[in-house]
Amino acid sequence: MQSNTQTQYNHLTKDLQNVVTDAEELLKAVGREGDAKLSEVRTRVQASLSSAKETLGEVQETVRAGTQKAIATTDTYVHDHPWQAVGVGAAVGLLVGFLAARR
Repeated sequence: MQSNTQTQYNHLTKDLQNVVTDAEELLKAVGREGDAKLSEVRTRVQASLSSAKETLGEVQETVRAGTQKAIATTDTYVHDHPWQAVGVGAAVGLLVGFLAARR
């Protein structure tokens, strides 16, 4: 799952870079070219933005699925080992309290 998320993140980053590049070109074209060039660049910007939105949706779905799996696993563990879960919670609470008191 981590590799898939990383791949989607890299793809999303590339798509967003394409959107920025195309938007910059669109701004330049507005200043110096006519409607034909502007229309072409606008189409590319829209395609890049659509691709970035799609990838973002895929990343969101992957993260959501991973989060749900982690929640289910944690719930099962806590039901199977309640005293260990209480001990871990107390230890984390003590650590956070100790660190907060130091500041």
